[in-house]
Amino acid sequence: MSSTEIDYYELLQVSRTADGAEIKSAYRKLAMQYHPDRNPGDAECEAKFKAINAAYDCLKDPQKRAAYDRFGHAAFQQGGGGGAGPQADFGDIGDIFETIFGSAFGGGRQQQARRGADLRYDMEITLEEAFHGKQAEIEIEVSQVCEPCGGTGAEPGTGTRGCNLCNGYGKVRAKQGFFVVERPCPTCHGRGEVIEKPCHECRGEGRVDRPQTLDVEIPPGVDTGTRIRLAGKGEAGPRGAPPGDLYIFLHVRPHAVFERENTTLITRVPISFTKAALGGCVEIPDLGGETNSVDIPAGIQSGKQLRVRGAGMPVLQGRGRGDLVVEVLVETPTKLTKEQKAILEQFRETETGEECPESMGFFDRLKNAFGG
Repeated sequence: MSSTEIDYYELLQVSRTADGAEIKSAYRKLAMQYHPDRNPGDAECEAKFKAINAAYDCLKDPQKRAAYDRFGHAAFQQGGGGGAGPQADFGDIGDIFETIFGSAFGGGRQQQARRGADLRYDMEITLEEAFHGKQAEIEIEVSQVCEPCGGTGAEPGTGTRGCNLCNGYGKVRAKQGFFVVERPCPTCHGRGEVIEKPCHECRGEGRVDRPQTLDVEIPPGVDTGTRIRLAGKGEAGPRGAPPGDLYIFLHVRPHAVFERENTTLITRVPISFTKAALGGCVEIPDLGGETNSVDIPAGIQSGKQLRVRGAGMPVLQGRGRGDLVVEVLVETPTKLTKEQKAILEQFRETETGEECPESMGFFDRLKNAFGG
């Protein structure tokens, strides 16, 4: 490697195992630092900016990156890569079989414009918002079609010419033993043509990163993990290729009163031991703004669940609502007046054991178990 051929990974200050997101982030940071507009008249910064762009152009493309990892800069020089040139990057055995048997299985693979990448956006909402639904507005930075060139990647007023490496075929061939391996041309990426003068705005990509504001409709009944798809709102495809999609992943925050299981809402309500013994009623408001009167039967035990039909969460993209489950927790008093203690003492003196059959049955089993 000559002194001018600086390692692309070193140029972008990333490791050789860096993923696409890390490479893109490092490139943006360095491109902003060395951009000619920020360093007018600085030839060294301009040269560094061009080198950074060349490095990013190679490493962002999986095929170019694979060739570079194998052959280094020689992968893009005619006759390089140990004397075999870029055509010697043979890929996997599938390419060999496609070359030999392509016509027998419907013809060889045709290079198509790559669709833009799908994007993910995580949004947190409240349980009330999940109940009622909402209109939300989000702002993301995403690759969009370059306006000056209209997504072609070419400077306005210019066009494309045939690729010199593949002669417009879009593929190159290399011989390996008895096989002839055919794969997309590394110069034109299978298009058969190259841009004469890349657009100054997008540098030939046909897309640029810009902030975008989008309206998102969240329907009633969504839950954590619900995915909302915005078709065509992902990254723009390179050079006019179709855009990807944007997926909104929802996360519902925990609620102070209700827990959720699908369309069922669960709340735990403490009641006094006198209400548990004598029965009564509690009023529970639901997320729809209605108040539900829940009857407490006399003698109810702690942990007993009472169900209110149709007072839970809406059914997503359906009709009706789930249920509200009220779990009763019998609370033992901890602060009693003298009068209250006296009353309870009188009650204890009148107890026969039949008032609490579960307790009496437990102690009978203890006696039987220990012979006593």
